[in-house]
Amino acid sequence: MLQLISNDILSRSWGICSRFSLIYNLMDINQHWLSDAIRILSPNHDNRTDPEDISLLVIHCISLPPGKFNNSYIDQLFCNKLNPVEHPYFKEIYQCPVSAHLLIKRDGHCVQYVAFDKRAWHAGKSSYEGRERCNDFSIGIELEGTESIPYTEAQYLQLATVIDTLLKTYPKLTRQRITGHSDIAPGRKNDPGESFNWQRIGKASDHRVA
Repeated sequence: MLQLISNDILSRSWGICSRFSLIYNLMDINQHWLSDAIRILSPNHDNRTDPEDISLLVIHCISLPPGKFNNSYIDQLFCNKLNPVEHPYFKEIYQCPVSAHLLIKRDGHCVQYVAFDKRAWHAGKSSYEGRERCNDFSIGIELEGTESIPYTEAQYLQLATVIDTLLKTYPKLTRQRITGHSDIAPGRKNDPGESFNWQRIGKASDHRVA
């Protein structure tokens, strides 16, 4: 009886895992928009100097207010609609014209704010392998989280699928050219932080590029 129960549990678990895996493998990009993402248009973007030069992927993290999740404040920030009276921290940032191409929320759902062929304003003053202005040639992905709180399994699964989809779509992107905000803006930024497990996306912990 125990063996039968065990096999039944394994069978059902395998079915759940298979369906879950299937969900995360149906992603596509159409006209530079991710098929599975909720689309919220941010005005904070402009044209790339070379739309064909998409050759870097930058991982960030964000939470608003800091350490708080599962609300609409990130959407509001990226759309210039954040109300400064709703939290003291918002007074510091509500006038900052920033955006990212993509946000992966704690439950794994994606929100896309800027088409991948456009320049989102996510990196700020930055440099990668001696080349400055990383916004010109990068895609910015925000993970809802902090530098000290572990990211969720759903986020890692979704991020891995997003990366695979981007690599298939944009030939200048490679797994070696995935980096953190802290690596292109050292001393100014710390994200995605020590809580991010780079090995989950096929990168060594010493991936950083000076």
